[in-house]
Amino acid sequence: MEETREAEQAGEKVDENLKVAGGELLPVGRSGLRLRGWVVESRHCPIINSLAREQWEEKLVTSHLPEMVFGDSSLTLSHEKTGVKISFNAFDALSEWKQEGLPPVEVPAAAKWKFRSKPSQQVILDYDYTFTTPYCGSESVDRDPEKVEGSDRNRSLSWEDSSEGIDLVALASKEPILFYDEVVLYEDELADSGVSLLTVKVRVMPHCWFVLLRFWLRVDGVLMRLRDTRFYCSFGSDPNAIPIILRENCWREVTFQDLSAQGFSSDSASYSDPNLIMQRIPVIMKKIQKLRFPD
Repeated sequence: MEETREAEQAGEKVDENLKVAGGELLPVGRSGLRLRGWVVESRHCPIINSLAREQWEEKLVTSHLPEMVFGDSSLTLSHEKTGVKISFNAFDALSEWKQEGLPPVEVPAAAKWKFRSKPSQQVILDYDYTFTTPYCGSESVDRDPEKVEGSDRNRSLSWEDSSEGIDLVALASKEPILFYDEVVLYEDELADSGVSLLTVKVRVMPHCWFVLLRFWLRVDGVLMRLRDTRFYCSFGSDPNAIPIILRENCWREVTFQDLSAQGFSSDSASYSDPNLIMQRIPVIMKKIQKLRFPD
């Protein structure tokens, strides 16, 4: 009873803070909120069934998918005035995995692996079984076709290099969190030889929203790979102004051999949480971009 009461009080506090910020929760049955011209919504759905897997394999032209694909789970952030929508989903992420086509990581135990769909056959490692993706989210513009004519209908969003940085001070402030969620898009345990995981987290506060899209890979005894994409949007003081959205890509990678050479543990059990060990993983690419809205 005490825990229930504490949860109710926490919920009441969030509702009060949301009201003060001028926002509102989405209708019953939907997870998210409407605030400062943005609609933020997350969806949690079950793993796709065998029929859906076959359809995905056909569309992606592959016979391999992660063990757990949450195909209907998603996170969407929509700006009502401009129609700009930024979303995150498993299908687009796996489409980019397929397009990137990294070579397979060599694993000592790979010869013993089996095709998940055909247990009687040996795995032929001719594809990136880690499901590493360069996916940085999906963006689009939803416009009323009656109000947009000619070539304007085909204008798309683009990302431009920027010297601006994400406001870490604002993110570290004591502002109340009005909405937080984490959505798993897909996961694979690499035949008990590691983990491949794609997740997206969102945090909405009175003056900004922040998203972290993370691909985390650990191939036990071989390598670790961390691809983080952070999005930041400050609401500003003018509700009619075009929002400024920054995107930071940071890719890190290291082999267990290199970690051992630096005097760090080579025990895979020491690297279960990327938040605790990310500083040990060298940065191989980092860039910051700003979203350019259609004129």
